Amino acid sequence: MTNRVSYSPQDFEKKCKQAERDHEAQKLELLLERVRRQIAQRDNSMDKVDVPKPPVMAIRQRVSGSSRVSLFER
Repeated sequence: MTNRVSYSPQDFEKKCKQAERDHEAQKLELLLERVRRQIAQRDNSMDKVDVPKPPVMAIRQRVSGSSRVSLFER
């Protein structure tokens, strides 16, 4: 027969909580790395020259006594 180690319920709960904290810490590290990459990409894209967007065209529509404005971008 093999020797099995049996933990008390308190020890088991402590181990579960520690495993959950470790998992949450790992998820936080991944999230921080993703944010760092996004910031680096944004900084790199700011170095490039952006082409200005053309002006927005607005069309005024009359609908049963009131007017609505629709905006269209090119």
